[in-house]
Amino acid sequence: MTYIIGEIGQNHNGSVDIAKLLIDVVSRPIYDKLFNQELKIMDAVKLTKRDLSQELSASQMTRPYNTTNSFGKTYGEHRAFLELDDEQHFELYKYAKSKGLDFIETLCAVGCMSMLKLFTPDRLKVASRDLTNLPLLSALAETKIPIIISTGMAGESELDLALNTINKYHSNISILHCVSEYPTKYENVNLKTISYLQKHYSEYTIGYSDHTIGIATPLAAVAMGAEIIEKHITLDRQMKGTDQAGSLAIDGIYRMMRDIRNLELSFGREEIFIEESVKTAREKLERSIATNKDLKRGHVISEKDIHMLSPGDGFKWAQKDVVIGKKLVSDLPQDEVIYPNILK
Repeated sequence: MTYIIGEIGQNHNGSVDIAKLLIDVVSRPIYDKLFNQELKIMDAVKLTKRDLSQELSASQMTRPYNTTNSFGKTYGEHRAFLELDDEQHFELYKYAKSKGLDFIETLCAVGCMSMLKLFTPDRLKVASRDLTNLPLLSALAETKIPIIISTGMAGESELDLALNTINKYHSNISILHCVSEYPTKYENVNLKTISYLQKHYSEYTIGYSDHTIGIATPLAAVAMGAEIIEKHITLDRQMKGTDQAGSLAIDGIYRMMRDIRNLELSFGREEIFIEESVKTAREKLERSIATNKDLKRGHVISEKDIHMLSPGDGFKWAQKDVVIGKKLVSDLPQDEVIYPNILK
């Protein structure tokens, strides 16, 4: 099954309680009422940790930031408001685990690795902007924790260099096709990159990190064989914050999970066959050889006497030679299926 990650990122708006509510939403059962079936929930949630001393230049940190999504007078104050400390990340790790979810961390600087003294995430994520941050890649890879990398801001040369850096320590790597445009215009998604990665980087797990509005492209990515899907999630797309509007809210999370899990069930096996569940419909709806006029006992059936009618539990047209030339053992009205017991 596809490994699906709900990216909280910093949509918690600096609140552990909001993050816990998002974990609650992700862990709710996915129930398809039409077929009376419970489906598998998301596999993981992901948070992001920044070390502000290793984040931006001094002038960028002190620049005024007065947009509608600002949580501070300067960009530095804004970023500081959104950061949870190591202990809070640990608290959310334990909470996610109690709900049966994996916990993934995007660590944006070597200084963020202090949290690894408290717990070990199931996977580490490298944001696409850090694919060229080779010192960070080396430090993360040295932990031997499985790593997911996104290609959103990288070309093939940057991707290859990042992989070579991580491979010095381990090869448990997943590559997510990604477009770092928020939200991503559909004409820029280029899902065929997934096929390219599957062909040229087949030794790695290939997936897709989505920044489009809605759930169509993650579903298409799963259909193309993406083994990991990452999608931003929120409690309410109207909430304050730059990522909220482009995220999936509660209903969207439910619909995406329902549709992806049902899509997975639909893949089946690579052959042509009649599904067991179709047999009843086939018998009801297919056609059988039937009379096209009233026929008397002893009548020898010719092709002029027959046509095709439902139900489909009689002779098929390909079996007409079994019927033609046979006598009727009793009268048979027009438009009745000819069954074996009436032939002699």
